[in-house]
Amino acid sequence: MNPPTQAAALRELLRALIRKLGLLDRSEALCCDMTLSQCNALIEIGRAGVLSVNQLADRLDLDKSTVSRSSDRLVVDGLLLREEDPTDRRYVVLKLSDKGKQSYLNLEQRMASYFEDVIAEIDPAERDQVLKSLQILASALKSKECC
Repeated sequence: MNPPTQAAALRELLRALIRKLGLLDRSEALCCDMTLSQCNALIEIGRAGVLSVNQLADRLDLDKSTVSRSSDRLVVDGLLLREEDPTDRRYVVLKLSDKGKQSYLNLEQRMASYFEDVIAEIDPAERDQVLKSLQILASALKSKECC
């Protein structure tokens, strides 16, 4: 059998990484009593302050209907507020409620703590290399469509 190509090795390493981070995301989302999409929406809106559904869909790389359903649930749960866009009344913007701000800050703090622990496991001499490699990979992934 031939040794794996670099592309095959990359694919397998990414699959393992995605599985590991997927488990992390699911446990975080379940812990916060929301889906992964809702959790990601909460983070994006928390970081931006205010986003339209279209802007949120772009940031999450999801279709507008999926984002609408996720954000609807967050509104019902009291985590998001829907408001008329002050610059264009035809649009609605989303922002965190007080309860949403608390959930967002809690989630960010827990994730920051988790990744502090993760980076501590990497040899200090290799940390910059790991971060630089991930930046290069993220850029390469942005430029290619799959399937």
